[in-house]
Amino acid sequence: MSTILIKNAQVVNEGEIKAQDLWIKDGRIEKIAATIDKTADQVIDAEGLHLLPGLIDDQVHFREPGLTHKANIYTESRAAVAGGTTSFMEMPNTVPNTLTQRLLQDKYDIAQDSSLANYSFFMGAANDNLEEVLKTNPRDVCGIKVFMGSSTGNMLVDNEKALEAIFSQAPTLIATHCEDEATIQANLAAFKDKYGDQVSIEMHPLIRSAEACYLSSSKAVALAKKNNTRLHILHISTAKETALFENHIPLEQKRITAEACIHHLWFSDADYKTKGNYIKWNPAVKTANDRDAILQAVLDGHIDVIATDHAPHTIEEKEQAYLQAPSGGPLVQHALQALLDLVKQGKLTLEQLVQKTAHNTSTLFQIEQRGYIREGYWADLVLVDLNKPYTVDKSNILSKCGWSPFENHTFSASIEHTLVSGNLAFSQGKLIEVGSGHRLLFNR
Repeated sequence: MSTILIKNAQVVNEGEIKAQDLWIKDGRIEKIAATIDKTADQVIDAEGLHLLPGLIDDQVHFREPGLTHKANIYTESRAAVAGGTTSFMEMPNTVPNTLTQRLLQDKYDIAQDSSLANYSFFMGAANDNLEEVLKTNPRDVCGIKVFMGSSTGNMLVDNEKALEAIFSQAPTLIATHCEDEATIQANLAAFKDKYGDQVSIEMHPLIRSAEACYLSSSKAVALAKKNNTRLHILHISTAKETALFENHIPLEQKRITAEACIHHLWFSDADYKTKGNYIKWNPAVKTANDRDAILQAVLDGHIDVIATDHAPHTIEEKEQAYLQAPSGGPLVQHALQALLDLVKQGKLTLEQLVQKTAHNTSTLFQIEQRGYIREGYWADLVLVDLNKPYTVDKSNILSKCGWSPFENHTFSASIEHTLVSGNLAFSQGKLIEVGSGHRLLFNR
């Protein structure tokens, strides 16, 4: 048996901030009280620190298997834990694509051996693998991923009969990437006709346009309503899309939910001039108006969770010309610090941050005993110092790709300690590689 006592923490949980102690035993929160006088194997004095539930990131691309020159489960879970993310859900556009139950299990086997964070993996849908999709176990698989727009790895599902079958028969939550392919291809052809090889990154949000996003998202919503599908739309990037979602019913009752990502809450199209391909994502970073509307939708409940879409590529890949450079970038290490900057700026409260990165993700996916600071729950926790600045540079970037869109930015807060399933996995700048990640389970 192992025990940890956290003393004098400002605990941010379920809409409140309280001075509390926590006693952790065998990986779980055994007791929460104003003062706890117990002996423990390890004591953490959290005076001056805030204690949050560890972030649950419902959209990452850790690139294993097949793309491990960019990243792998071990390296990216290290970056996650160092950033206060204690659980992740990883996407199927690896190589080979995760389109069979056997390939899905292969990823779980890798994570069991190498992940420092808790993990789950999406089953991939294609135009022709419905039989495999229907075998997905809702109890221990986070969901089914449908690319309704092409992106890295091109798993586009564009057959109408296949989409109807997936939406009507899926045994669990469907998560979608929504961009209308015909609109994107028409826009791309028009820009190539006009500019040839000189198409530039500034044109990215015009090619992968707001209209392309809305057409696809509205189609997914219509399909879900028709079939009563449990639908979760990923990385909303436009103001217009936010109106597709409801905010007047409790999250537990919603059949259609939505996610915002760090980059769409932070950057705008004005940043392409300085960041270039390093902020090239699908869907594209769009206008400041879109960015502000997405944040408002997070605050008012039209958008339910915040995630990263962490998707590393090498520097060499990113420094190619716009048309050749892949979309995606590393975010999981600095997601919490970016959100804490928004708190510092008065755009978000600590309580809202916790709700959108932990509580709601747990509720939305029906995760078993995680995402809240409660007695009996797994101790997935992060302690942050809101008054300790932290500058991102190449020496402290842990993602295998070795770069960050936040490079040279000084965040207002620092991650001091991260606990994963009751094990201290990161402490004062050092990783403690205990291999503490567990497979997530779901109350379905």
